Amino acid sequence: MNISHTFVICAYKESEYLEDMVRSIMAQTVSSKVLMTTSTPNAYIRNIADKYHIELKVRDGRPDIRDDWNFAYNSAETEWVTLAHQDDMYSPDYVAEMVKKLDDTPDAIAFLTDYIPIKHNSIGSRDENSKIRRFLRRPLLNQRMARSPFWKKEILAFGNSICCPSVTYHKSVLGPSFFTTDLKYNIDWDTFLKFSKIKGSIAYVDKPLTFYRISDEATSAAWIKNHTREREDRILFSKFWPKWFVNFIMIFYVKAYDTYKK
Repeated sequence: MNISHTFVICAYKESEYLEDMVRSIMAQTVSSKVLMTTSTPNAYIRNIADKYHIELKVRDGRPDIRDDWNFAYNSAETEWVTLAHQDDMYSPDYVAEMVKKLDDTPDAIAFLTDYIPIKHNSIGSRDENSKIRRFLRRPLLNQRMARSPFWKKEILAFGNSICCPSVTYHKSVLGPSFFTTDLKYNIDWDTFLKFSKIKGSIAYVDKPLTFYRISDEATSAAWIKNHTREREDRILFSKFWPKWFVNFIMIFYVKAYDTYKK
């Protein structure tokens, strides 16, 4: 199957991990188009883009995760687009596995994979959070469930089971500016709920083809410290459960925040 695909690297300020991310994309066994976008242009980002001959597009205006993601998403001119977060990395087989899976899933609206966290700059064993999220995604291994509006929503009922950088969006089906939530931290979780309202399958490969970095600089850690994550987690859980059960879930869910510490 020939698919038209772009990696869009979302660069922000001067991340020491940006070049590692770029190298993981350039090492793909099946090539794709590559772009880089930013709302914080600087010499560091420009030098890396130039070094790897990557087109850099700059968004004018104040940095904002949702607006930055929409700009990156809209910048791709291909049918499929992956938003690559600057701190994370991909297996060399990510695109190859995507092409193979999409060949078997002609009605796919999105593709996603399993992931393993990067801690202390090493891709190590799974933490408890990644184990739980993998378990919650299991219904997607069944093609009928992966197509079902109920199951596409249900896999998100006990937390965001989808690792955001692992997702490739079928842009020609989902349309432009797919990120429409007003939330500040749970942009991805709230956005993935939209999949349940769109006809088609989630194409899932249960292999750790994405590597998600846990660091003190990561957005997740910052939003935990200012309690925005806890407030928005309650908002999302309330879309599934009554208030008493949300309070019960949060007792355990807050403990999972420890997995975002280095």
